[in-house]
Amino acid sequence: MSTITAGAAPRSTFREVWLISAGHMMTHWYPATFYVLLPLIGNELGLSFSQIGSIMTCQAAAGAISNLPGGMAVDLVGRKGLLMAVALSWIGLPYLVMGLSHSYWMLLGCAALVGIGNNLWHPTAIPLLAQSHPQRSGLVVSIHAMGGHLGDAIAPPVVGAMLAVLSWRDVVIMNFIPGVIASVLLLMALGQSGSARMAPDPAQAKPRKAAPSLDGVMSLLADRTVVTLSLGSAMRAMTAMTLLAFLPLFLAKEMNYSPVWIGNVLFALQAAGFVAAPVCGHLSDRMGRRNIIMTSMAMSGVVLLFMAFAGNSPAFALFVAVLGFFLFATRSVLQAWLLDATPRHLAGTTIGILFGAQAVGGAIGPLAGGLIADYWGITATFYFLAATIVIANLFILITPEEIRKEA
Repeated sequence: MSTITAGAAPRSTFREVWLISAGHMMTHWYPATFYVLLPLIGNELGLSFSQIGSIMTCQAAAGAISNLPGGMAVDLVGRKGLLMAVALSWIGLPYLVMGLSHSYWMLLGCAALVGIGNNLWHPTAIPLLAQSHPQRSGLVVSIHAMGGHLGDAIAPPVVGAMLAVLSWRDVVIMNFIPGVIASVLLLMALGQSGSARMAPDPAQAKPRKAAPSLDGVMSLLADRTVVTLSLGSAMRAMTAMTLLAFLPLFLAKEMNYSPVWIGNVLFALQAAGFVAAPVCGHLSDRMGRRNIIMTSMAMSGVVLLFMAFAGNSPAFALFVAVLGFFLFATRSVLQAWLLDATPRHLAGTTIGILFGAQAVGGAIGPLAGGLIADYWGITATFYFLAATIVIANLFILITPEEIRKEA
């Protein structure tokens, strides 16, 4: 059993929720544009499916290695607004270098840097929001997720339209400018307030020194709830990352979609997730995290099987939108459940563990999907995705029941 203790938490207005969610949108904007560019990059450099998948694997592997240290560092640092601004800039700069590169190995290096930079955002932003609104943590974390979905949804059609008149390298270079502007605005708006909101309250002041200690980390790793939720989230991330890597390739190579139409399909995938996030976050606050997660994951597995059966028929694109609703609905609910079950002073480390596990899953998935596509065809990858989401649901099934103690 996991015990959830909700102490007196600092509260913030929803203005900060929307500001941080807008910054989250930009952290997802860059990866979302890269998915649309992958078929063009692969064709120009002559990359196989396995090599394309390895780019995403390298990014996720770097994140897996650096997530826990990044989460511990966040628990030690007070200037949360600064950390979020640095994270946003760090994510955008490697994509700019990718646009100037002609080397497969340079692409791998830049992908690794993106994976490292992304670790500063989530351990900072998610605990800040959840602790500021402890009774509505599922809702505010899901609003934060909406920002990510919005970036994921808008970027593909915008970039697809730009590719009609510009080269992919020109698009990458132009794409860097909005991120720089957003990071400056974020620093100006949250540079002080973000720090204040995450400052420890008097009840937490004395034990604060142990926040990122080895004992604290080991206590989290020994918690069954943390372990099973992290493993389930890792398998879900494996499904999502592999899908995002190979869906554009399938649309381009098997269905002969143009970049504009690939962008539209990815928009439908993420727009459905955008709609689902606040609905599922609110329902999880009322009905329990487990019920929402297991239902959504089960439906994701069913839709993935339908996609594999549909092949390159017109129904495939319809199933993509349905999949987005269920697959991306669980992400913020998993995060809220994990923060419910762990101490506030270890919140950044907790999110670091979660995203580290997700990064491991995200690292394995694209490479495994590429190998499957090279040997059995790209359609076989969707059967692999259905299997991974079923395994994810099994980990949620064995997670201890939620117990909430209100202060």
